[in-house]
Amino acid sequence: MNTTLFNAIHGLAGKSQILDFLGVFSAEYLAYIVAVAALVAVLMAFPDWKRRFYFYGLLALALILSRGIITEAFRYFYYHPRPFDVFHFTPLIPESGNSFPSGHTTFFFALAGIMWAMNRKWGWWFLGAAALIGVARVFVGVHWPYDILGGAVIGLLSAWASTYLLPPERIKNMKQETTA
Repeated sequence: MNTTLFNAIHGLAGKSQILDFLGVFSAEYLAYIVAVAALVAVLMAFPDWKRRFYFYGLLALALILSRGIITEAFRYFYYHPRPFDVFHFTPLIPESGNSFPSGHTTFFFALAGIMWAMNRKWGWWFLGAAALIGVARVFVGVHWPYDILGGAVIGLLSAWASTYLLPPERIKNMKQETTA
């Protein structure tokens, strides 16, 4: 199933310059736009520094947990080759190393999970962007669909664990302290 899904998505590469451009842009450069958008969203949403600090801390915890710890632990103990190594083709973007789980996907689904905890409407947009980045990385030939699925699960679970470890109720208590 993993190979079938990969062939269906990556099979579209090389058929249209516009589609290839959009795939490369989404796989490599959309990530920068999404990251800046998240930082700006938190900055604009919370005028007081305590709430900003809380959400930046929550975001940092989720990203370190998902990308820095869990993803690297998987990659240390389990090697999964990238599709271009298996099928011997040149991907649309340069990439190397282990394939599972997708580091980009774990990072951006963790970010999306925190944004969803902050604001449901924004969260849906960030989840869509994370999914687009993941599918684009399959399209350009650097990940398998299961790498993306695994990364999404790790990212979302890390976001949930972060909100569990640093519950939002602490912000409500901060607000009461400032008004008292």
